[in-house]
Amino acid sequence: MTLNVHALPLSKRLTPNRWDFLVFPLVIGIIAFSGLGVKDTLAPLSSLTANIITLDPANLPEYALRTTLRMLAAMVASLVFTLIYATVAAKSKRAEKILIPALDVLQSVPVLGYISFTVTFFIALFPGRVMGAELAAIFAIFTSQAWNMTFSFYQSLTTIPDDLQEVSRSFHLSGWQRFWKLEVPFAIPGLIWNMMMSMSGGWFFVVAAEAITVGNKSITLPGVGSYLALAISEHNLGAVGWVIVVMTAVIICYDQLLFRPLVAWADKFRMENTTAQFSPSSWLLNLIQRTRLIQAILLPFGYLFRRVITAPMRFNPGKSSNRKLNQPPDRRVDIAWNTALGVLAIWVMWRVIAFVGAEVSLGEVGQVLVLGVYTLLRVMLLIVIASLIWVPLGVLIGLRPRLAEKIQPLAQFLAAFPANLLFPVFVIMIVRFNGNPDIWLSPLIVLGTQWYILFNVIAGAMAYPNDYREVSANFKIRGWQWWRKAMLPGIFPYYVTGAITASGGAWNASIVSESVSWGDTKLNAHGLGSYIAQYTAAGDFPRIILGIIVMSFFVVMFNRLLWRPMYHYANNKLNAT
Repeated sequence: MTLNVHALPLSKRLTPNRWDFLVFPLVIGIIAFSGLGVKDTLAPLSSLTANIITLDPANLPEYALRTTLRMLAAMVASLVFTLIYATVAAKSKRAEKILIPALDVLQSVPVLGYISFTVTFFIALFPGRVMGAELAAIFAIFTSQAWNMTFSFYQSLTTIPDDLQEVSRSFHLSGWQRFWKLEVPFAIPGLIWNMMMSMSGGWFFVVAAEAITVGNKSITLPGVGSYLALAISEHNLGAVGWVIVVMTAVIICYDQLLFRPLVAWADKFRMENTTAQFSPSSWLLNLIQRTRLIQAILLPFGYLFRRVITAPMRFNPGKSSNRKLNQPPDRRVDIAWNTALGVLAIWVMWRVIAFVGAEVSLGEVGQVLVLGVYTLLRVMLLIVIASLIWVPLGVLIGLRPRLAEKIQPLAQFLAAFPANLLFPVFVIMIVRFNGNPDIWLSPLIVLGTQWYILFNVIAGAMAYPNDYREVSANFKIRGWQWWRKAMLPGIFPYYVTGAITASGGAWNASIVSESVSWGDTKLNAHGLGSYIAQYTAAGDFPRIILGIIVMSFFVVMFNRLLWRPMYHYANNKLNAT
C-alpha cells in the first residue's frame, strides 16, 4: 500500500513512521560509504604507493566499494552524455552525419587507447592527487558504458510513432517539454536495460582502468580490477574465487538497490491501452512509498524537477526536425555543410597518411586490410550465432515479467563476469588438444558482448504493448506467422541497437581475444585484433594507429551498409503500425 503524503497534515508529514526507521539506516549507510570513498580520492598520489594492493580477502570490501563508486560515477557521466549526444544526433540531420559515424568510431577504439591519450590530461588537472588518476579510471569505464546507452536512446528517439508526435504537437508542447514528456518516457524502458548492460559490461574493463601506466610510471588504484590483475599475474586461483564471490555480492546489491527499483518505476511508461497481467515490483520502491518523512523530504525535489521539465522554454531542439518534415531543406546550406565535412575529412586523412606512411609501406597496409577481413568474418558469424540463441530466449524472458524479474540478476552476473578469466582455460584446452587458434579463439570475441543482444531484446519484449499481444491471441496468430508479423517487427529496433553495440564491442574485444596468454604460453589468431595487440606491446604508434584506422573503417562501413538501413527500416515499420 502506498502512503499519500499530500493528504496528511504538516505535523503528520514530518513525523516518521515505522517504515522510515527501516529506510533511514540504509540511506545513512549509503551516504557514509560514499563519503568514505570520495574522501580517499582527495589523498596525495603518494598514498597509492604507500598502500600497496594485496591479495588479503579482508581488503576486498573496501576495494569493491571503490570500484562500485567509480562505475556509478561513470554511469552518471554516460547518462548525461547520452541525453545530449543522442538528442542532437536524432534531431539534426546535419549533426547526424558527424555524430553517428563518430560514435561508430568511438566504440571501436580500444579502452587502452583512450587511457594512453587521456591519463596525462586528467593527472595534470590534479597534480599530486589521487583525483587525477581516479578521473582517468572513471573516463576509461565511461568509454565502456556510454556508447550502447547512446545508441539505445538514439534508436528510441528515431522510432517514436507518428501518432504520439502528432499528439505532442496538438498540445503545443515546446521542444523542451516534448523531450521530457514524450521522448524520455518513451525511451526509458530500453535505456534502463542498456544501463544494466553498461554497468555489467564495465566489469570487463576495470582491470585496465584501475592499473594505469603513464610513461615509465605505473599507477594502481585500489579496486576489484587491480586485485584481479594481481591474482592473475600471481596465478592465485583462490584470490580469483574471492573476486567472483565479491562480484556476485556487488551485482546483487546494485540490482536490488538501483536497477530493480528503476525497472519497477519504468513499467508505467509502457506504451499500451490495456492493463498488463503482471507488473515488475521492487521491495525497496514499495518500502520508500510507505515512508512518511522520507517522502516529505523528497517532495520538494520532485516539485522542482516537474517545474523544470514543464517550463515553456523558447529553445526548441525539435524545431529543425519539424521544419525538415514540413518544408524543403535549404540546399545551399546542405552543400556548404557537406563541403566543410569533406574538407575536414581530407585534411585529417592527409595528416594521418603522412604520419603512418613514414613507417608503413603500402604492401603492409594491404596485409592489414586482409587481417581486417578475417576479423570481420569472425564478428559476422558470431553475431549471427548469438542472435539465433539470444533473440528467442530474450523474447521468452521479456514477455514473462515474473521470469524476467528472476533472470535479471543472473543475466547481469553473466554479463558482468570478466570474460578474460576464461582465457587461461581456452589456452590450456587449445594446447592440450592441439586446436587451431584461428577457430577456437574466435568465441572469446563474443563472450562479453553477446549480452547486448539479450538485454536489448528483453527490453523490446517488455516494452511490447500488451494490447498487441491480446490482438494476436484473439486472431489466433501463432507459430512462425506470430514471429514474422507481430513479435519481430515489435522488437526489431531494440535488436538492431543490441546488434550494433555487440558488433562494435566484438571488434574491440578482438584485440584481447585474438592474442591470449597464460604464463609463458601465448596463442595468436590471424586477425586485426592480434595485429593491434602485437604492436601495442611493442609501442609502435604508426602501426597502432594504422590498425585502429582500419578497424574504424570496417566498423563504420559495416554500420553504414547494414545496421543503418536496418534502423531506417525499423523506423518505417514501427511508424507504419
